[in-house]
Amino acid sequence: MKDQLRALLLQAIRTLQNDSLLPADLAIPSLVIEHARSREHGDFASNAAMLLAKSARAKPRELAEKLVAALPANTLVAKVEIAGPGFINFFLTAASYHAEVRRIFAEGDGYGRSETGAGKVAGVEFVSANPTGPLHVGHGRNAVLGDCLARLLAATGWQVKREFYYNDAGVQIHNLAISVQARARGLTPDDAGWPEDGYRGDYIADVAKAYLAGDSVAVEGHTVAGAKNPDDLDAIRQFAVACLRHEQDLDLKAFGVGFDVYFLESSLYADGKVEETVRELIAHGHTYEEGGALWLRSTDYGDDKDRVMRKSDGTYTYFVPDVAYHLSKWQRGYVNAVTVLGSDHHGSLARVKAGLQALDAGIPRGWPNYVLYQMVTVMRGGEEVKLSKRAGSYLTLRDLIEEVGRDATRYFLIARKSDSQLVFDIDLARSQSNDNPVYYIQYAHARVCSVLRQAGEKGLTVDLDRGLQQLARLDSEHEQILLTELAKYPEVVESAAANLEPHLLAGWLRELANAFHTYYNAHQFLVDDADLRNARLALSVATRQVLKNGLNLLGLGAPESM
Repeated sequence: MKDQLRALLLQAIRTLQNDSLLPADLAIPSLVIEHARSREHGDFASNAAMLLAKSARAKPRELAEKLVAALPANTLVAKVEIAGPGFINFFLTAASYHAEVRRIFAEGDGYGRSETGAGKVAGVEFVSANPTGPLHVGHGRNAVLGDCLARLLAATGWQVKREFYYNDAGVQIHNLAISVQARARGLTPDDAGWPEDGYRGDYIADVAKAYLAGDSVAVEGHTVAGAKNPDDLDAIRQFAVACLRHEQDLDLKAFGVGFDVYFLESSLYADGKVEETVRELIAHGHTYEEGGALWLRSTDYGDDKDRVMRKSDGTYTYFVPDVAYHLSKWQRGYVNAVTVLGSDHHGSLARVKAGLQALDAGIPRGWPNYVLYQMVTVMRGGEEVKLSKRAGSYLTLRDLIEEVGRDATRYFLIARKSDSQLVFDIDLARSQSNDNPVYYIQYAHARVCSVLRQAGEKGLTVDLDRGLQQLARLDSEHEQILLTELAKYPEVVESAAANLEPHLLAGWLRELANAFHTYYNAHQFLVDDADLRNARLALSVATRQVLKNGLNLLGLGAPESM
């Protein structure tokens, strides 16, 4: 609807230009159409007249009057009012909202989808947890953010690649190996010989037991078997990494999350990509040597200071493989690359982007996009829940899923803006009440299904095609509110995808559910008047379809009974 109104305004501007009432060379900015703040001010409002007034050398309100007079005939707008200094308020026809309901029926599961990114590839990298232990709740927030972003981008036409980047070559992997080795040698975390930086959770003992038993674990098409030798640290490392990657895969499967690409950090070294990237940076003149170290002139690209790339001992700092990795994304055609990271990674982003720009590889400034998220505090009975015996020092994602269910876990972790602190209330997530937002939304879907079942049980005819022809019968305030809310869905999807903010969809679904529940509580649906009954059922079924579509984009189920 916004696009249609914008097109009408552009036609009005062209008409005024053709009639010499506006300059032919008038610079036309992007015309903003917004939802009106209250129903008294119409459905939509535009400040087009105020944006154009200066270059048109006209007073905003007088220009607004000219624009309104020049609007072409259409079936979308019932009336237009000019408010304040020149706001143009549009009141839409009831028929325009009825047409949207018919569009929902016609498009079904495809309603709300668009082709914004058609023909282009988007890579979404998320989770990317080190394979050193079970996934914790913070990883869960990362996982649902990335998964929902991938779903939203796909819904707006992008060809999406979901990617998991494994750090399998760092210090933490060494600490994992020596922890498993210590367990294999009979040590416990309370013993004096336990590694200072060793992992202490019970899962380490499970890995050591499996290794000594010679168990096999399958991961990504190959099998790794325990060598049984507690002195073979390299064999222990390979087995432990395979075990924990498999464990994380099971966690993610339980969470409804999957990936198209698994990228190993070690491959960047094995394939010479890190060395190649460093050579390119040197060749383009963006490095210098000082104090025996190789530095990147990252201040040339907005960083607050230059950064060491290669230390005096010959090893690379951690951001160098990150540059090589993101270069590989660009080379793989990721026009839109999105990386989901914890907010504690904020300090490294500028140097990675500086390194990418210094490669002079045609990478746009600002690429890639980063979505940063704050950590999660889990509460039960008013007290914070921190520990898991299995993991040792943190609550695992699987613990949470087993306690409150997958849908509630996903919704609660996606419901707030990613850069805000999130408190996960286990008691609320488990409750079957209107205070629980995911229950409230899913119940709205189930409620429509229940009404249709009741109609069948009562022997009432349900003719939805007839209902679509009788939508003009829906003239109550509750019906108008629900019609207005439904029409927002395509815009919400597009905005959530474009701004990388899936919480917008989560919040809007609650608004739609509220509009439906309020309507349901105020009106009888299974009335004797067949035309009115069918019209109300048609509106309800349209609502069910949109709820289902939105829930699907968040990876949530749409139950038919609760």
